Amino acid sequence: MIVSEEKYHVPVLLMESIDGLAIQPGGIYADMTYGGGGHSREILRRLGRDGHVYGFDQDADAEKNIVGDDRFTFVRSNFRYVKQWMRYFGIEKLDGILADLGVSSHHFDDETRGFSFRFDAPLDMRMNRRAGLTAADVVNGYSEEQLADLLYIYGELKQARRLAALIVKARAQRRIETTGELLQTVGGLLRPEREKKETAQLFQALRIEVNHELEALKEMLNGATEVLREGGRLSVITYHSLEDRIVKNYMKAGNAEGRVEQDFFGRTASPFRAVNNKVIVPTDDELQRNPRSRSAKLRIAERI
Repeated sequence: MIVSEEKYHVPVLLMESIDGLAIQPGGIYADMTYGGGGHSREILRRLGRDGHVYGFDQDADAEKNIVGDDRFTFVRSNFRYVKQWMRYFGIEKLDGILADLGVSSHHFDDETRGFSFRFDAPLDMRMNRRAGLTAADVVNGYSEEQLADLLYIYGELKQARRLAALIVKARAQRRIETTGELLQTVGGLLRPEREKKETAQLFQALRIEVNHELEALKEMLNGATEVLREGGRLSVITYHSLEDRIVKNYMKAGNAEGRVEQDFFGRTASPFRAVNNKVIVPTDDELQRNPRSRSAKLRIAERI
């Protein structure tokens, strides 16, 4: 029996992403970003008695919302280890993999996690609060050059060096512990007309660094290439250009760089074939219901 509806939110591009998996009643699927369980529930609705879903999440909060269904297995782990976990469960091949790479509204709305600049909260930003550096550790412990690099590469901030210098100067007087203290430190450098966007880019950069998001994504996609059966589907929702570029490159060329390799006959030697040649984005109705979905992009590919 399936428990009541998810406690977090209705996922972005829910039906489009699940439709893209072309669910087989007896298939085996992996939901790489379980969160509130919305995607897993929808997959389960379409599965028969012999189907199964493995839901991955490293966040302890997600465990409070586990689906009560014997066709579902929760995996308390980062999705980068999908290949290892499938081997552990004795699963040779999967029929489909879904990943919604966005930070859930639950994380943004939880005042204690530090993901949002709407609240004055501890600079944490860890998806897995059981281990790893916090955003405060990064802000206070990285060198000025390291901070500048991550703000420029992960946040795509043109003022990365000036922002890093401000942070280093401020932390020499007192450790920066909260989101409010960080905003107060850099506020004078952010342009009023772009303050909200640049603040979001700053927080994005720190979150990516804290959670090693791009490295984990690459490992997950490598694993997906190995564990998907021929004809199996990969459905991925991205929210910013850095992760979207990686997903696009994997689906096109089988690697993060988009390096196209050809066989003896000049054919592209990619392990995937694009299902949707044009990226899928939210409808106007969905944008009205959930403004956070405006940057979402869905890409679907088939293992060949």
